[in-house]
Amino acid sequence: MKEGIHPEYHQVEVQCACGHKFTTGSARKEIHVEICSACHPFFTGKQKLMDTAGRIEKFKKKYGKN
Repeated sequence: MKEGIHPEYHQVEVQCACGHKFTTGSARKEIHVEICSACHPFFTGKQKLMDTAGRIEKFKKKYGKN
């Protein structure tokens, strides 16, 4: 590798808006994120399926086996 062209690699602490912190490696000195795996609805299991105007029932009625 060529000398002097690569950024310095640091161990940084990532801070989420929810307060969760974890350590990773990055060329940045500090990282702040709005959402992480500790507060994201997909990973926490709090994700809700939004059924607008009965679309799921319409799909099942049209393509489902009777």
